[in-house]
Amino acid sequence: MTMPKLMLSISPSPSPSPSPSSPPPTTSPHPSFPFLLDAAASLISRRTLILASPVVALSSSSSSSAAAALAQSPSKSFLSGIANTKSWFQFYGDGFSIRVPPNFQDIMEPEDYNAGLSLYGDKAKPKTYAARFATPDGSEVLSVVIRPSNSLKITFLEAQDIADLGSLKDAAKIFVPVGATLYSARTFKIKEEDGYRNYYFYEFGGDEQRVAIVAAVNSGKAIIAGATAPERIWDDDGIRLRSAAVSLTIV
Repeated sequence: MTMPKLMLSISPSPSPSPSPSSPPPTTSPHPSFPFLLDAAASLISRRTLILASPVVALSSSSSSSAAAALAQSPSKSFLSGIANTKSWFQFYGDGFSIRVPPNFQDIMEPEDYNAGLSLYGDKAKPKTYAARFATPDGSEVLSVVIRPSNSLKITFLEAQDIADLGSLKDAAKIFVPVGATLYSARTFKIKEEDGYRNYYFYEFGGDEQRVAIVAAVNSGKAIIAGATAPERIWDDDGIRLRSAAVSLTIV
């Protein structure tokens, strides 16, 4: 039986080769980015899974973004690495919003916008991306994908929250690929009218790339924001990429 796979994000053009001084990869071999996340076979080593996960409650009615609220948290290990994104452009998509870092450009292709439309009863082609932005040189990419939650994990009832797909540790088998080094995994909550919604955050690396993703579920749809860049520039730009991913909000 062929298991579903999820394409998270790719660079619009091949990334430059790492400099000779770049350290060799420390993880086991894995297919190059884009990450194809196998919903059944992605197993994470307990030695590489970091699950010290504080729960942070955020108010969606506040004028500040989720990322800004996270930045104000007293926790230092993860939340101090989040920038205030309130001044960034806010993109609204199908059931979500996300903040776009300065100088990022919309790189959605025309066929991406037309995907999902059905003409004359033909089966609609699913969208690869719900949103996609990149730096002018294509080295840093911010993408959003939307998939039916039951394509990631079979559930008897329609999933309404990311927690319906399992705990933060269990869901890592869906969102983090085999062979990747998992640097951080966190859960946080955003206050809505009917209560709180859970969001899962993962940061991992492999094949000389680093990725930060945030995933949430609403009405049977999984919405995943991913920001990726080469490891060699993550120390300089990782905060803004991580912040962009964390700014994902279900609307």
